[in-house]
Amino acid sequence: MKNPAGIIKCMFLSLACCCFMQTSFEQPSVFSADKYTNGKGDTLNYRLLYPDSDPMRKYPLVIFLHGSGERGSDNDAQLKWGVMNFGKDENMMKYHPIVIAPQCPEKMQWSNFSRTQNSTDMKLQPSPSKTMELVYELIQQAIKKLPVDTNRIYITGLSMGGYGTFDAIERYPNLFAAAVPVCGGGDTSKASSIAHIPTWIFSGSEDPAVNPMYSVNMLEALRHAGAHPGFTQYPETGHFSWLGAYSDPLMMEWLFRQRK
Repeated sequence: MKNPAGIIKCMFLSLACCCFMQTSFEQPSVFSADKYTNGKGDTLNYRLLYPDSDPMRKYPLVIFLHGSGERGSDNDAQLKWGVMNFGKDENMMKYHPIVIAPQCPEKMQWSNFSRTQNSTDMKLQPSPSKTMELVYELIQQAIKKLPVDTNRIYITGLSMGGYGTFDAIERYPNLFAAAVPVCGGGDTSKASSIAHIPTWIFSGSEDPAVNPMYSVNMLEALRHAGAHPGFTQYPETGHFSWLGAYSDPLMMEWLFRQRK
């Protein structure tokens, strides 16, 4: 018969190892969970990254709009792609960002564009989507309650959030200091109204989900309007162009350098 003390010791070590692994891989998110509710009872879930710095100072605010696959009500899926890069130690230490990542409910959109069939033409509709209206209200609340530098409010998003980014800057052209739309598109006829906003557009050259021409069309329209947008189109890349965009330290440095 095996030594009972040895068996107990092995069981204890195994349990301790499992507990260590569990605590190691289930770290709490640096993004706290919250929700915004307006006077009409409309609610928008969001995650908040807050800098560990002097509350008497003002800090840049980044609005991050996720893609269609992360819609829902769990207030967690929107952290899957891209936004966690803003919470990396080196970026938090260097830029001290406040980041708000709202979650779009199921079957809803950030943007409100009409599209011409079999064309890349898009038109911004007069009224924002319900979720974009809530995002705008949430930004206004953040300005009132958090130490936000109103000259450094940025917006970025991927896929559905890339469309949402163009929608937001075209709808509220005096609000944002810079924009980074990733695999999205917008209304090219509005380019002159956003030519003053520093913009860096990203896409994949072989994107099967969002035609890269949406990005190219916005690039050309902005240039025609006198703007000098950044543009990165990754070769041999499909829909996941955001993997490169949000891990690019040059993009981060450029973004946080922008001011109105």
